[in-house]
Amino acid sequence: MKAEAVAKPHAYHGEGVIWADDWGGGHPALRYVDMLAGDVLELQPGGDVTRFHVGDVAAALRPRAGGGAIVATERGFALTRSVDFADLEHTADLWPSTHEPRTRFNDGGCAPDGSFYMGSMAYDQSEGAASMWRLAPDRSTSHVFGDVTISNGLCWSPDGTLAYYNDTPTRIIWVFDWSAETGLTNRRPFVRLEDGIGHPDGLTVDAEGGVWTALFGGSAVRRYDADGSLSEIVEVGPSLVTCPAFGGDDLDQLFITTSRENLPDDAEPDAGALFVCTPGIRGQRTLPFTS
Repeated sequence: MKAEAVAKPHAYHGEGVIWADDWGGGHPALRYVDMLAGDVLELQPGGDVTRFHVGDVAAALRPRAGGGAIVATERGFALTRSVDFADLEHTADLWPSTHEPRTRFNDGGCAPDGSFYMGSMAYDQSEGAASMWRLAPDRSTSHVFGDVTISNGLCWSPDGTLAYYNDTPTRIIWVFDWSAETGLTNRRPFVRLEDGIGHPDGLTVDAEGGVWTALFGGSAVRRYDADGSLSEIVEVGPSLVTCPAFGGDDLDQLFITTSRENLPDDAEPDAGALFVCTPGIRGQRTLPFTS
């Protein structure tokens, strides 16, 4: 299967694509981030893209129950009830700007209990310097675990009992058990990726329990059945594929973000574009942050 560009190149580091039925006022849309520009992007009919600036970094976003959005910024969160981010409310940073190695949020997702789990990475990709954090619906925060390097791609199974996760340099898609009482527990390998196909980046889980992971440096997205067997490969033109997510009114389109971070100016002219394919499988409704 091959994905096609739905919007011309427009992002330096496109990431975190997500569909929601209501971003405020009943407004459905596909949104994602140009992470290092600090912008949330929204795909418009015809392939145009609208930008909303939210800070120095826009790492990931999710809808809020009742409308609006939450965005993970460099070291904290920003919340809005408006479609255009006009009323952004920033939370306190979770760690100081003087923290060494210098670290930022990178990727995450909302759990079935309405909390927002967000993982980090060091700007210099120092091994073991990153962590997973949890923002509860009551706005309290907690450190979940550490000793990760590039935290990526967190998404839950259809029944909510499993969560899939990438710590990119390990080349492993991990799986946790999850419950509202115990959180993320019993981390174990789900799939070990072979050499030479890129590194696992963002991921999503479809309505059948299949796990789709972007391959950064691999020009592709792969789907693994719930038993871990490879069942689909989606080819994407640019090499730096960052995140897949299902979208559209019927959740039957797979949207894919790409990056041109650190690429030469004349390399890969389609890098930074948004891609789409129709894989014949539907996604799940996006879990919101319930605050």
